[in-house]
Amino acid sequence: MSAFRGAPSGVFELQQSSSFRGPQPAKHEYSLERDNAGASVDEIPQGESNYEEEEVDESVREDMNKLEDTFPGISDRFRLVNRIGEGTFSTVYKAEDLLYDHYHNDWDIFEQAQQQEAWASPPSKRRRVDGEPGRRKQGRFVALKKIYVTSSPIRIQNELELLHDLRGCKSVCPLITAFRFQDQVVAVLPYFPHTDFRIQYRTFMVADMRHYLRSLLVALHSVHEHEILHRDIKPTNFLYNPDLKEGVLVDFGLAERQGSEYTSQCLCTHQTYVRRSRILSSYYSKNPPSGGLSAGYPKNDSRPSRRANRAGTRGFRAPEVLFKCTSQTTKIDMWSVGVILLTLLGRRFPFFNSADDIDAMIEMSSIFGTRRMKTAAAMHGQIFETNIPTIGEKGYSWEKLVKWSSCVEDLTESEQQATRLLSGLMELDPSKRLSAEEALQHEFFTSPIHHDVEWGGHPEESADSGDDEEGGEDEADEVAML
Repeated sequence: MSAFRGAPSGVFELQQSSSFRGPQPAKHEYSLERDNAGASVDEIPQGESNYEEEEVDESVREDMNKLEDTFPGISDRFRLVNRIGEGTFSTVYKAEDLLYDHYHNDWDIFEQAQQQEAWASPPSKRRRVDGEPGRRKQGRFVALKKIYVTSSPIRIQNELELLHDLRGCKSVCPLITAFRFQDQVVAVLPYFPHTDFRIQYRTFMVADMRHYLRSLLVALHSVHEHEILHRDIKPTNFLYNPDLKEGVLVDFGLAERQGSEYTSQCLCTHQTYVRRSRILSSYYSKNPPSGGLSAGYPKNDSRPSRRANRAGTRGFRAPEVLFKCTSQTTKIDMWSVGVILLTLLGRRFPFFNSADDIDAMIEMSSIFGTRRMKTAAAMHGQIFETNIPTIGEKGYSWEKLVKWSSCVEDLTESEQQATRLLSGLMELDPSKRLSAEEALQHEFFTSPIHHDVEWGGHPEESADSGDDEEGGEDEADEVAML
């Protein structure tokens, strides 16, 4: 069980005031406290930390000074070092934890790893000579996530509650504590040294991809077991350390509990015969376009607009999100994992670079073909049409796509094994898509093929194009009716 830090009264109390109250299915009350040695901030000696000052831009320095000035007491507990992230709803700072040694820090996996290494190698018997300076105290760092005032209070409360519920889950970033002063909320999270994904996707061999994906899938398995959708799986939200071969899943700002956003049941939750009857009775089936393809959309459409949660990052949204499915499940995260694997195998980042949802559908149809896209759209009660001549009826195999993207003539056996996992993750039908638990049981992890070579392709070279196409043998009933 993780312990939480206590906060001095009136400054760091996290309370559910009237601004945090809202319609909730269940009442949750949390006491964000952490066992300490009973010493006050004034009684604790401030040791000299052993870290080099990072170069900080003047604008970043001003931003950090503003946070210290507007949030009383935060500078007594943390020394802001740098700004390490900035998003739509929050800013993340790297900070030294001045009170680290006065709490139980069971969340610090890197400290645990260092202790294991210390037990593995016996300490040196060299004695310190009198007058020789001792070792300086090593700085312990955390990440301070300042959540913007523009964020909905319910959204802030939701993120903190989900992080609280996921405590102890492997490879999931734990919540150390959270502070609030007036309308400002700061969440304290562990700081994880990691490698930039823009370096990883160019240098990773298949064995490295395996360690990366296993750690990510373990995290998602824990999250999905709690029936929580992360909704924003992408490389920048999974901090991976190649030395430890471990990573942590971060940023639950868009996460939600499965079913909390359901407004009505989507057609994909019904049996095939129900979907068939709905399609046959639809306006589109009874009044098909005379020219084969419709010229556009009705100018004065009296039908109610279809609303669904479309939160996420462009290029990583699952097809059911694009088709506005109202019964989204944890499988939307698994599609995003497939996009990451495709990025690693294809050596291109970002792999999908769409400007909006329409462009994203066109990118998908270029891979899957119009037939499979129409099937996927009909599953959610939607119609997919395109008159772009370069998009064929059939799609391409994942092996061919990876070869084109990575500019290689042939894939190794280990890469072929990875593409078989890729096909299970990037399945248009969410009911057939692999879950995190099923993906961990794939042969890519259970029976890995150790046939790995360094990538020798060049992204700037154009890939050889081919005419071979691969599509599904069975035509879906929905498409036949359309």
